[in-house]
This record gives sequence, structure tokens and C-alpha cells, in this order.
Amino acid sequence: MAARHTRNIVDRPIWKSKGEASTVSFSAFAFLFSELIQYSQTKVKSTAELENRLEVAGGEIGRRLLELLTYREKAPKRKTRLLDLLKFVHTTVWPYMFGKTADSLEQANAADDEYMISDVNLALTKYISVPRDMGSFNPGALAAGIVKGILDAAGFPARVSTHYVDVPGLSKPQTTILMKFEPSVMQREARLEPRAT
Repeated sequence: MAARHTRNIVDRPIWKSKGEASTVSFSAFAFLFSELIQYSQTKVKSTAELENRLEVAGGEIGRRLLELLTYREKAPKRKTRLLDLLKFVHTTVWPYMFGKTADSLEQANAADDEYMISDVNLALTKYISVPRDMGSFNPGALAAGIVKGILDAAGFPARVSTHYVDVPGLSKPQTTILMKFEPSVMQREARLEPRAT
């Protein structure tokens, strides 16, 4: 009797058929994320260290996600402009991770090298209640790590941080991911700008 060959997940094609949407149930995701936070809490002594561990974990996810989504694009091509990469994160990566585009992508008014992605109902913060003793802990640090991993892997190094921002009329603060790019990135952008004739 011939052995039945079952296909490994790695052997499956990564292309989805037209009507097929590959998703993970939100309850499974929430459980996994909760376990990641609880495990990380046992290894740290402060909320800053906990956020740092989440950012490191997100960085690994971001590097792999950039490779996967670039491969899945119809015409895979490396993003060479900063705004193109940020739009890719906003319109391709965010829906892939959280099921919708981020609420906004904007440049900071005060500095040319700072950009922000804001999301009012970030899935990472949906069912998380932060105890009083953890102060300003933001579970969105995982999303900041994912963004940092993508930026670093694409050759756009930046400092990435997560902040809660109160919005008038909303009961819950929005999560804002602030990206401050290194001077080398901004110098390269200036060199790539088309010159006026």
C-alpha cells in the first residue's frame, strides 16, 4: 500500500485564489498575543523592558513580512523612495496584519524626518486592559516593532516608538506610531528628488 503524501504548509502555494481570504480567527490571535505578553512579563522588571521585548519580536515579524508581501506583489520591486515604502506599510502591510488600512499616515509638522501612522482601534489594544501598576504600557509596541523591522529591512533605518494620543470625542485614545528617520535616509531622499530645470 502506497504511503499517502500530505502537503506540508511550506509546500502549499502562497498565492491565494481570487475569492479566498486567508485569515486567522481574532480569538486565536488574541490568545496568542496574550500569551506573548504574559511570557515576556516573566522575563522583565519594568514596562519599558516589556515594550522593548515586544518591539524586538515585532522586528522579526516585520522583516519576514516585508519579504513575503514583496514576493506576493505582481511585480516585486524594491521600494527606493521613503513615501512609497510608507504607503506600502499603510495600504498593504496594515490590512494584511489587521484587516484594514491604518486611519492615517502623515508627516509631522515640526520635522521633515518624522512620520506617523495612527490607528484608532488597533487590534493589538482591543481587549487589553492595562493594570494601574503598569502605568503607560502600550501593547501596540508590537506593531511599532513590525514597522521598524520593515523599515530596517528595506534600508530606511529609523527610531520607531508607540504613543497613546487622546482624541476629542473618542472614549479610547488612538495609537500613534512615530517614525524618526536617520539623517542618511533624508540625505538619500534629497539626492533622489527630481531637479527643477
